[in-house]
Amino acid sequence: MEITQSQQPNPTLSPAPSPAETTATQINSDFEMFLQMLTAQMQYQDPLNPIDSTDYATQLATFSGVEQAVKTNELLETLTTQMGGGSLADMAALVGKEARAAVPAYFDGAPINLTPKTTAVGDTRVLVVTDAQGLEVGREIIPNGEEDIAWAGVTSTGAPLSAGLYSFSVETLSFGEVIAQDPIQVYSRVTEVRFDAGTTTLLLEGGAKVPSDQVTALRDPA
Repeated sequence: MEITQSQQPNPTLSPAPSPAETTATQINSDFEMFLQMLTAQMQYQDPLNPIDSTDYATQLATFSGVEQAVKTNELLETLTTQMGGGSLADMAALVGKEARAAVPAYFDGAPINLTPKTTAVGDTRVLVVTDAQGLEVGREIIPNGEEDIAWAGVTSTGAPLSAGLYSFSVETLSFGEVIAQDPIQVYSRVTEVRFDAGTTTLLLEGGAKVPSDQVTALRDPA
């Protein structure tokens, strides 16, 4: 008896998705689809030339390997999160310390100690003070070198400034021309430590923020 095989499309497996882009939900859905396609493949195979059983085993092994890779990635993400939490716990000990960075400092009426450091050599150095809106509120000539100075919180005319955040920089002049302007680092008390998107951020007194990798020194409060 002659057997006529109807021409049916031979289902094939689609390429396995990348483990880095596959979630557990997608894997479960893909596994159901895989079983349906495998069943259809067995149903429509040529009876005179059936698919070798080793092919089925290979397909199952391939899908299982992808599933294991996804689970491994999920485990790594969990470990990364736990390590980040541990890092945050360590950084929490910084709360209450004073961190030095090139950020605005909070002025509450008490003088702020500054250490102007310059990247150029000139004949004159000028301390420039700006408020939270970026407006210049003070300018005064300071000694050359890197000696500490105490900013009293007054304008160029000697008028007292209100409490708030102020930024500091030093202009280096040579024969009356500005040849460099460098930010001045100040010490501020750490009030909070945050861990967002893999970055540890320190919140300072007055509301200023600074990434932990931009802090150049730490000390106990004076």
